[in-house]
Amino acid sequence: MTRIWLVRHAEAEGNLYRRIHGVTDTPLTERGRQQLPALAERFRDVPLAAVYSSDLCRARETARALASPKGLEVKVRPDLREVDLGDWEDKTWGWAGRYDPDNFRALNQDPSALRIPGCEPYDASLRRILASLRAIAAEAPGQEAAAVAHGCIIRLVLCHLLGYPPSEIRKVPHGDNTCVAELEAEGDELRVLRFNDNSHLPRELSAFASEDWWKAEDGKDGRDLYFLPMDLSTPEGGRTYLRRYRETWIASHGTDLGFSDIYLQKARRTAEKDRRAVLEVYAEGVPCGMLELSPEKGAGEGAGHITLLFLERDWRDLGLGVQLLGEAISYYRRLGRRFLRLHVSDTNLKAINFYTTWGFTVAETEPDSFGECYVMEKPI
Repeated sequence: MTRIWLVRHAEAEGNLYRRIHGVTDTPLTERGRQQLPALAERFRDVPLAAVYSSDLCRARETARALASPKGLEVKVRPDLREVDLGDWEDKTWGWAGRYDPDNFRALNQDPSALRIPGCEPYDASLRRILASLRAIAAEAPGQEAAAVAHGCIIRLVLCHLLGYPPSEIRKVPHGDNTCVAELEAEGDELRVLRFNDNSHLPRELSAFASEDWWKAEDGKDGRDLYFLPMDLSTPEGGRTYLRRYRETWIASHGTDLGFSDIYLQKARRTAEKDRRAVLEVYAEGVPCGMLELSPEKGAGEGAGHITLLFLERDWRDLGLGVQLLGEAISYYRRLGRRFLRLHVSDTNLKAINFYTTWGFTVAETEPDSFGECYVMEKPI
């Protein structure tokens, strides 16, 4: 009899930025890396004979934390990778819930009904993961092995092994990052002994400890954002833009001295070249902010520049700003940029703290009309 420990990867960018990263290959977050020692300690006394991983980097990095202390090499298996979500890939969960509600509902309540264009069918996903687990069991007969995979694919196979039809997948709750399922394999038979065990994580390292969406019947989080091109051609759009920019200017400088509608003119020129560079931010159909990018600025240095990141007053201090950073990172990665940059007044301590929290450092200091301005930078 073989024991397989089926492990979800540590927190990755898709989890943090609330983006759909099925087969989109993005790295772990800082909190994800902090979860790894706790996961390794969880397996300290488990005599693993082998450690397997999906070929996606978030799983491979997690698997190394299990393999390295035991002197093992990670065995990469592409058949452990996440479900390919086709046209949904790298969109936000807020967008999916708003604009493709039938498929959003299916993913959370009956994945066999998923009909996303380009999505891997439910039956194919299930056959793939079952074959992978049986192959792992055959390679480690009578031993113990760990297999690091992904949230959706783990949930599909647990639902099946526990005897539930896909229409009852709600009986298998979503699992936290690094959660562990314990399986027994004998021949082709696989049995679930326990699952969704995240007891090795202290509360401050558990994403689920501070979130409720995974408990909801429909799997929705009212804080999930989505982004649409902002219409700056209308008087109303122009007024909204200027109001938000002026508010940001005052927060940075303590006065609106020096503020001008020239910034609206620049934004209109930018939007004419690329509508995705000036975005209205929405939550559940409600406009709640704005993200303006400057794709030409810093392009020769491999940088992407954020001109303005803004949330309306009622939407601040809710932990939403990181999703705007995620949209900017996604946009500039598609353009092949290596860094994300922005300017912050050296007196705007709240903004400096926000960007520092999410991995930005001060690259240089520049003079401006009110003193000094930091150029902050984050590798992407």
